[in-house]
Amino acid sequence: MVSRFFSLKGGLFAATFAALAAAMTQADAAPRDKAFFENAGGSWSGPGEIVAGKYKGTKFTCNLTGLPNADGDIGVKLDGTCRVGVFKQPMSAVITQAGSSYKGKFLDGADGKGLDIVSGAVNGDKIVVGINRAKLNGAMIARMQNNNAMNITISVKVEDEMVPVIGLALTRDTDQMAVGSIAANN
Repeated sequence: MVSRFFSLKGGLFAATFAALAAAMTQADAAPRDKAFFENAGGSWSGPGEIVAGKYKGTKFTCNLTGLPNADGDIGVKLDGTCRVGVFKQPMSAVITQAGSSYKGKFLDGADGKGLDIVSGAVNGDKIVVGINRAKLNGAMIARMQNNNAMNITISVKVEDEMVPVIGLALTRDTDQMAVGSIAANN
């Protein structure tokens, strides 16, 4: 069951990273977008819960870090893990700017066990990213509550309605920021 949990929900957990990934993408975006993206970079952690479906009530925690793409493309590479009890699932995402929208993948994309990012837009303190895997369509919404807190909701389309299935509350690891600042000043 745990294996099936990770294969079915791993992609949805991975979508959690869409907010952080998309938040770091457009270096030359409009000023409001750029401010959102810059604010969302760094190390984040926090609890989440599956709020609908077969695994409703399952609680988990995630730790992740967003860094610029190694190949120099505008975008981000996210790496981290989500843990359910003693079981840990690696999470990764690569997001790149595609015109005025976004494209990318979580884990190994929809062709594997993950999800594809098929669209995205920033509006003030939130980003909405379209996600897809076979017949599964949905959205991930991430809202910056302040500089050190972000709430993420992943919803899937059921008939004509978007149903929230995962909620996650991330906080920035400010100890990492302080250490980096001290090291940079020396």
